[in-house]
Amino acid sequence: MTRDPGFTVGIEEEYLLVDRETRALATDPPASLMETLTETFSGGQHGAVTPEFLRSQVEVGTKVCHSTAEAGQALGALRHILAEEADKVGLAPIAASTHPFAEWSDLKHTDKDRYAVLAQDLQGVVRRLVICGMHVHVGIEDADLRMDLMNQVTYFLPHLMALTTSSPFWRGEDTGLKSYRIAVFSELPRTGLPDPFNSFLEYERHVDILVSAGLIEDSSKIWWDIRPSHRFPTLEMRIADVCTRLEDAICVAAIFRCLLRMLYRLRRSNQRWRQYARMLLAENRWRAQRYGIDEGLVDFGQGKVIPFSDLIEEILELIAPDAEAFGCQREVLHAREILARGTSAHQQTAVYYDAKRAGASREEALKAVVDHLIGATVGH
Repeated sequence: MTRDPGFTVGIEEEYLLVDRETRALATDPPASLMETLTETFSGGQHGAVTPEFLRSQVEVGTKVCHSTAEAGQALGALRHILAEEADKVGLAPIAASTHPFAEWSDLKHTDKDRYAVLAQDLQGVVRRLVICGMHVHVGIEDADLRMDLMNQVTYFLPHLMALTTSSPFWRGEDTGLKSYRIAVFSELPRTGLPDPFNSFLEYERHVDILVSAGLIEDSSKIWWDIRPSHRFPTLEMRIADVCTRLEDAICVAAIFRCLLRMLYRLRRSNQRWRQYARMLLAENRWRAQRYGIDEGLVDFGQGKVIPFSDLIEEILELIAPDAEAFGCQREVLHAREILARGTSAHQQTAVYYDAKRAGASREEALKAVVDHLIGATVGH
């Protein structure tokens, strides 16, 4: 009998570094900051920190965790230590998928071979990539099982994204979208929802065509909303905006992990989640990008738009046995709180328009949004 998956969990988050005085992006943070962070996290107690494509970005990744609580503790420690070290050089991290008023043309990419190749290959579309995301890895050791669960869980990706939206602003304007990050990221090749594959071997054959043609070096340059990780025996959910509040990030990671276990339970009972055409799933992806949790998503079985709160209650019921098995009932039920108070996108626009109504200028209101993000990122 095949051994059950480990369902370990790891979380990666990307942050933007801002100047505490101007609230603008730090275009050229001191090299000493990354050196200090690398040294601080070298023991791997909580995870690791690495530079990102832009010098004004930084990425953290938790260690491999065996519970949602452990992942939450690790991610919280990473956020707090990063904030403490950044503060020493007058900077602060913000967990938001776009900066409220940054101009992408002012920014520089990190001096690293991989990023130089990306800049040369992708040109203008990658220069606009002033965006951050959250990736959740769940350990599924069997490669074919990984692909099977990827095919099925893709249905739920728009639901997860809607809970995370944190990018309503772009270059000082309210875009009207809850996740403008998705619009920017979708300009890159090899993004969006994945095609279904019957086996891991079939997936590898498709990747090999791109590699043989010299288009990519390996599957790490496939940036779908969900993918089998190139480096680890995990399924990597990538559709999410980075959550400003730590507890929201842990909630979404917990739900994703529970959904995979729920689908695995169905498989063990010779059942499976119905798969729908990519064109239909893309409609829900767009609705999540545009409206977040506000306008509902389509239930394709019923053929109509269902309020998002009803959909979340259905998901919570579906994964209740899995949340109990993982001991993360409190974390998944936090989704109700997200619905009640809104995501980061709601809070950012509320801060902006409240400031405007109080007499603030556009620039002052945008800076107020950054101040909110600085505080909420570390829980102050």
